Amino acid sequence: MREIVTFLFGLGFVFNASLFIPQAIRIIKTKSARNISLITFVGFNLIQLNSVLYGYYQKDLILMYGNLISFICCFAVTSLAIYYRKA
Repeated sequence: MREIVTFLFGLGFVFNASLFIPQAIRIIKTKSARNISLITFVGFNLIQLNSVLYGYYQKDLILMYGNLISFICCFAVTSLAIYYRKA
């Protein structure tokens, strides 16, 4: 049972990371960051980066790598939103 819960915990991070991909694709296709809340995505980035560090110090590889892939996907959206931001 423990292995199943661990697997589902790790899978949740992959699912979380995949939720950022459609947002990135939309920004690239429309070349616009309209209706993207930068403060929200910056907040997500900070939370995920902190979770990566926490996982590292706790030696919890699932937590660390799971949040790392989420951080990378979220950072991509944040970067695209900043790049395509219209003044």
